[in-house]
Parts: sequence; C-alpha cells; structure tokens
Amino acid sequence: MRKPIIAGNWKMHKTIKEAVEFVNEVKDKINNTDVEAVICAPFTMLTELKKATEGTNIKLAAQNMHFEENGAFTGEVSPLMLKEIGIDYVVIGHSERRQYFNETDETVNKKTLKAIEHNIMPIVCVGETLEERETDKTKDVVKVQVEEAFKSVSSEDAKKVVIAYEPVWAIGTGKTASSKDANDVIGYIREVIKNIYSEDVSEEVRIQYGGSVKPSNVEEIMNEDDIDGALVGGASLNPADYVELVNF
Repeated sequence: MRKPIIAGNWKMHKTIKEAVEFVNEVKDKINNTDVEAVICAPFTMLTELKKATEGTNIKLAAQNMHFEENGAFTGEVSPLMLKEIGIDYVVIGHSERRQYFNETDETVNKKTLKAIEHNIMPIVCVGETLEERETDKTKDVVKVQVEEAFKSVSSEDAKKVVIAYEPVWAIGTGKTASSKDANDVIGYIREVIKNIYSEDVSEEVRIQYGGSVKPSNVEEIMNEDDIDGALVGGASLNPADYVELVNF
C-alpha cells in the first residue's frame, strides 16, 4: 500500500522567522498519520526548519540540488550540505527550474542518481506545456522525461523515488487538470515505470499530482486510484490551508 505524500512547495517565499512560525502553527494540527507531510523550503531556512520540525510528522525537502558533491559551482548547494542538515527529500526538475534555469533531462537524471546515492529521496517533476497538451503530445513528453530521469536507477532505488506529474499549464494559473485527466496521465506514467522495471516496482512508486491543488479540490484528486499525493504551490503557504490539505 502506497503512503500518500502531500508536499508544500514554498518556492521563493517566506523568511526564516515566517517559516518557523508556520511550523509552530501547524505541527500540532496535523493528525492524519496515514499521509506523509512534507515542506519544500528555500535553502536559507532548512537548518532552522529542521530544528522546528524535530519530533513532528513533518519532513523536509530542498527545492534543488547540484549533482556534484563539491566544486566551483557558485551559488549551488550539494547533496553533502543537505545531508548534513538531515533533509529527507529534494525536488528535482521542477518546470520552473527547467524553464528559467536550463534544467534538462540529463541534469535531472544526474541529480536523481546523486540524491539516491546520499539517501535523499528525489521528487522528480515531469509534465507537459499547454502547447504540447493541445497537440496531443502529453504522453510522449512525460514518457521521455520519466525514462531519462530513471536511467541507471536500480529497481530497488526506483521504488524510493517520488514522481510529481505537474502539467506546466496548470502551475500557478488557477487551472487544474480534471481529477480523471490527472489520474489517466499518472496511470500512464505508472505503465512507463512498469515497462522500465516491472509491475512490482510500478505499484510501489508514489506519483503525485501538482498544479493549482487547493483544499477545495484535494479530496477529489486524492480519491483517484493512481494518484498518491500532491505537490502544492500557493495553497501550501497558508498554515490553515496546509493543515487542511494534509488532513484531507
């Protein structure tokens, strides 16, 4: 049985003070132990958030990570630095990283392999643009993204990876794929994993949906058979909304 994972992606929001206040407000209100609660926070606040979440059910994710352990990469953060803090997850290949910072399928794969090597669990993002969707290329696009991301990943390690299906056209736009459409694509992604590995692996990999998820639609989305969670943007910034999302 796959444990649902609700991850709030704060993107470039909140100060350290605001982040700690957020955790203090929500930590005693999260009562759904059948769901894994995650916060994906900017690098600057991860150390303080680690302290604030000690003894709680909240896990932490970084929003990015370099695929080298050290070196002349000004402005980057390595897996060793994240491991030292005790980070549980790292978001890899978010569409904003692909669009604005030249992330490619190749770098997504390198980061995925390096995260696994250091026992930081990757949340690998895949998804199509509006143009690709309107020209019926959704499945072709996500198939390539998934296949490239999982290159050289062993079957046992693949089971630990979380995939986040985030149609680019639904991120921050207020538009949401219907729960059925999202489930259909996620079901297809599961088939891709099955073809790469086996049915056993595909049944263990958790696949989230992301794209304008909010308290008003999370239950409908989570009722779909193949959807194992949500990667939530704007709605995760509000403590009350985050609690409602996790306790769906």
